Amino acid sequence: MSSEILRFNEAVTALTSQGQAFEVNAVELGGVSYRNFAALPANLGEYFLVMLQHAQKDFAVYLEERYTYGEGYQHSCEFGAALLERYRLSKGDRVAILSRNNPQWMMAFIGTTAVGGVAVPMNAWWTTEELDYGFADSGARIVVADRARAKRLLPIAKKYGLQIIAIDDCSDLGVEQTPFAELLRDHHGASMPAVEVALDDHATIMYTSGSTGHPKGSLSSHRGVLSALYSWMCMGVATKIAATQEVREQGLSPAALVTIPLFHCTGSHSAFMLSLVVGRKMVIMHKWEAEEALRLIEAEKITWFNGVPTMSAELQAAAVNTDRDISSLTEIMAGGAARPPDQVKKISGTFKKSAPGIGYGLTETNALGTVNAGAFYIARPDSAGRAVPAVTEFRIVGEGGAELPAGERGELCIKSPANILGYWNKPEATAEAFVDGWFHTGDVAYLDEDGFLYIVDRIKDIIIRGGENISCLEVEAVIYAHPGVNEAVVFGLPDDRLGEIVGAAVVMREGIEMNAETLRDYLTERLAGFKIPAHIWFRTEQLPRIASGKIFKRQIKADYTAELVAS
Repeated sequence: MSSEILRFNEAVTALTSQGQAFEVNAVELGGVSYRNFAALPANLGEYFLVMLQHAQKDFAVYLEERYTYGEGYQHSCEFGAALLERYRLSKGDRVAILSRNNPQWMMAFIGTTAVGGVAVPMNAWWTTEELDYGFADSGARIVVADRARAKRLLPIAKKYGLQIIAIDDCSDLGVEQTPFAELLRDHHGASMPAVEVALDDHATIMYTSGSTGHPKGSLSSHRGVLSALYSWMCMGVATKIAATQEVREQGLSPAALVTIPLFHCTGSHSAFMLSLVVGRKMVIMHKWEAEEALRLIEAEKITWFNGVPTMSAELQAAAVNTDRDISSLTEIMAGGAARPPDQVKKISGTFKKSAPGIGYGLTETNALGTVNAGAFYIARPDSAGRAVPAVTEFRIVGEGGAELPAGERGELCIKSPANILGYWNKPEATAEAFVDGWFHTGDVAYLDEDGFLYIVDRIKDIIIRGGENISCLEVEAVIYAHPGVNEAVVFGLPDDRLGEIVGAAVVMREGIEMNAETLRDYLTERLAGFKIPAHIWFRTEQLPRIASGKIFKRQIKADYTAELVAS
């Protein structure tokens, strides 16, 4: 084990000892004992009070809007008061947030969870049909929405009795709604209402596309979210103490370029909530565009960037010939998908003052898992990194469930108080995925002798397109719903920019003709755009089978991947 790793481990041991800021003890949850941070706040509402320590600093910048931390917290208080007084919110009631990234998204999240509501961030790409499922499943009846998403709610608003809080002007949509700004005006100057919220009360339901068709609602407690935040904080402090990375401080105030959707844990947790501790300014991009990102980095003195690997690759390519001063940037993180090793070299070569990094986590772990950054990452660019200290445990298990030694491949399992409580309304899926506190990720991986994790395959049938998980079964089900389709199979195809894209092979019923454009038009009404197959092959013969009679997906995928490469 290297001296750098030893120094880091010693720093973690000191920080987590009795009486220290990150003291670790044991807690029993659901009959399972977990390592636990002893000094966690009582709930997220108490955690958000840290914003008042940075009251004069910039909180959020978005287009022409700019708020200080004091203003951001005050508006969150006003929103929380409105939920209780106007909407009669009770503890545990779900509040959906359905919008592109903006400051109001953050204020709604803070206000909802601080007064005991359960925040339900919904995928902003979802179609009306997908939203229909989301509201039926979550039971949310209050929804904060921007104009584009409010329009998608029109066909189902009456069905669910939705109370729409509109971020933008939606007065002409013909649906009953209340402007977000009106709620803030009506409750101007309100304090955050005092609601008794326990550490293990419900806090969030975040939807994840797995391998079983419809997205599953991942239900988290306040402890779960806070455990993830405190883990990253502990890691950051230990890294500075151990000086395992080159110190790149320039005396600038921390500033983040927010590019990841806030409805993903990486966005809501590491980009948004983790920023509050240090008073990090969050500059929210309206839409990803590399040249605009460079402009904002220069104008707002951005120090921290996080995005899916596609984004950092495009940022690097644009930065090669830029005349802009982007020297403020000290961290370039990625998550949501693997970053090709050669991309790591390009980033470290182009951004001389920046440390590249990558994280691995899942919705089911509140995005907590591993981090690989700086010199460790450059030395091991194909590794997801080591477990974030100090309450997360990893183990690799074989088919029989026995733990495997270092170097052997098996399924990665994660145990942590940051793990979700389970899947909302899905006890069978919960029981299958969570066993004795261990979450079975569905990822095939191995650990080396120094504890570095390597993800090598996936057990679950999903496609990761630019950081978005896509269930093959979900897309197949929608294709099969077309009356002219006889057989269909959906699979991932390699893509230099997005990592993977969606491919499909389809057999139509006898006498029915179809082309790719027509099928895509049909799917567009029922699936979010990122789930639509980029390549569709129509076949006249039955799809190939394995001995059991199941469609031989692996062979079909290999054949069409080879065809694409050859073309």
